[in-house]
Amino acid sequence: MPIIIDSYSQGSPEWFEAKLGNPGASSISKIITTKGEKSKQAKDYMYQLAGELISGRYEETYQSIHMERGLERELEARVLFEILNNVTVREVAVVYKDEQKKFHVSPDGLIGDNAGIEIKAPMAKTQVKYLLDEKLPTEYFSQVQMSLYVCEREYWWFFSYVPSMSPLTIRVERDEKFISSLANALDSFNAELEKTVEKLKG
Repeated sequence: MPIIIDSYSQGSPEWFEAKLGNPGASSISKIITTKGEKSKQAKDYMYQLAGELISGRYEETYQSIHMERGLERELEARVLFEILNNVTVREVAVVYKDEQKKFHVSPDGLIGDNAGIEIKAPMAKTQVKYLLDEKLPTEYFSQVQMSLYVCEREYWWFFSYVPSMSPLTIRVERDEKFISSLANALDSFNAELEKTVEKLKG
């Protein structure tokens, strides 16, 4: 049963501590590809998390000005989605698959008991591409499927928003075949991560 943490907010010191050395959905493409194969980035990502666990320090990741602007627009996008769909989006900090807490998701929101949402606020040219394609962008497929797996939800919304442009709303269903591969990949990755940390700690 998923463990939902909402006693602190995303971006807080407690949130960064919870993510320390713990595989997350936003980086799942570094573990498994959209084809269900092991990512070429897996070992480097494992080294990163091992370093965090051993040093006790969260490794900073670069944020461009566009990424920062996207975070600022996320609240606006969430409110718009609530209005357009007559729902309430619950904000939480972290969701773990179970009490073992071996990997996590920091969702943009949970909706009712069966859904969640991934919000993006891209550049205008990217929104144009999304609107023309009218489908979940491939680069977010693995992240959304991991969110469905960890949170044990039936479906997930992908909502892309840019001010003064039409928003894109896509309902994403579970891909059980991919989720099965994802679960196996996470188990293998964590086993190697634990082994590496134990070896280095001596």
